[in-house]
Amino acid sequence: MTEVPGDSYDLVIIGAGPTGLFAAYYAGFRGLSMAVVDSLPEPGGQVTAMYPEKMIYDVGGFAEVRGRDLVDGLVKQAAPFKPKYLLGRKAEKLETVGDEVELTLDGGETLKAGAVLITAGIGEFTPRPLPAGDGWLGRGMVHFVPALQAHAGQHVVVVGGGDSAFDWILALHPVAASVTLVHRRAKFRAAESIVRQARELGTRIITDAEVTRFVENADGALEAVDIAVKGAEEERLPANAVVAALGFTADLGPIESWGLEIDHRAIAVDSTMATARERVYAAGDVAAYPGKVKLIATGFGEAATAVNNIAVALDPDAHLFPGHSSNAE
Repeated sequence: MTEVPGDSYDLVIIGAGPTGLFAAYYAGFRGLSMAVVDSLPEPGGQVTAMYPEKMIYDVGGFAEVRGRDLVDGLVKQAAPFKPKYLLGRKAEKLETVGDEVELTLDGGETLKAGAVLITAGIGEFTPRPLPAGDGWLGRGMVHFVPALQAHAGQHVVVVGGGDSAFDWILALHPVAASVTLVHRRAKFRAAESIVRQARELGTRIITDAEVTRFVENADGALEAVDIAVKGAEEERLPANAVVAALGFTADLGPIESWGLEIDHRAIAVDSTMATARERVYAAGDVAAYPGKVKLIATGFGEAATAVNNIAVALDPDAHLFPGHSSNAE
């Protein structure tokens, strides 16, 4: 791997979803140093945020693979090449300076790179807020669960009525002391089959209700939540953790001002995955071209195509095709 200063890399990858993680592996395979930037605090992008416990059936080589396991495998695959992860960080500004691009992050930190690869999926994820949980994020409230065992033996309240809320119920049930769902409506957006599974587990499901207050103990830790139930008395539920599974909004944010050709939240690319801006490439769901099919498997191929072309752009003497990984020592 190329030795470079701490804030300078051959490649900066924007987006730590499956495509971005595979791009990190492939960049390392090509001998490129790389940093990976993502607004979410954990790698995995949409898979981690929305369906980490669901099975995925259309990734080559796996009859089925759980979302979380796929992400773990991709992180492990890239690990030997030591990618620098800048998670919970937002890419704000992109400038071209000589033969480099400079990416400015929120907070003012600047990364210099030979090229940028945008693998931002459907855009920057912003969790929909739970008003009563203001100030509790990271202190008892989460929007998704990085590690199920962190909630072993806890009383967990899941707020929401979509597929992701019920996914968390099914995933947490075997490890938590109790799991309760609170949803503000009587009907759910989740698939009927997954709602039925939760009911069959004996999960307490409270509808037409909202969390109104987080209650802390003498040590400042979360111990309960108050809920207002339509047509009933306010109720207090034991809660060591609250999963606010209210969904996410997504948009390209500052990327839309970077001088790229954008249509319907997607970036136009050519057959090398290059964008309209020199040294800027895109792959995965965020990349657009005629006949595009948005699949994780497609993103993997696009990541390899982009990185191989980036390697040649950075070093014209390099070969576009580096050989098969099975031949590498």
